[in-house]
Amino acid sequence: MLIYPSIDSLMQKVDSKYSLVIIAAKRARELQDLEQAAGSTEEKKPVTQALEEVNDGIIT
Repeated sequence: MLIYPSIDSLMQKVDSKYSLVIIAAKRARELQDLEQAAGSTEEKKPVTQALEEVNDGIIT
């Protein structure tokens, strides 16, 4: 099973694994709160979407 984005590509964007976890968790909570407030659900899980945003350089 391939995981996207890979941990290697994510580690090039942040200082440490610990920073990555904190950034992704905070953003995932934000996304989940926004989904609940809007009453909609996304196809992707909030954590997956947050990690993709880190990988794309949208959040740091």
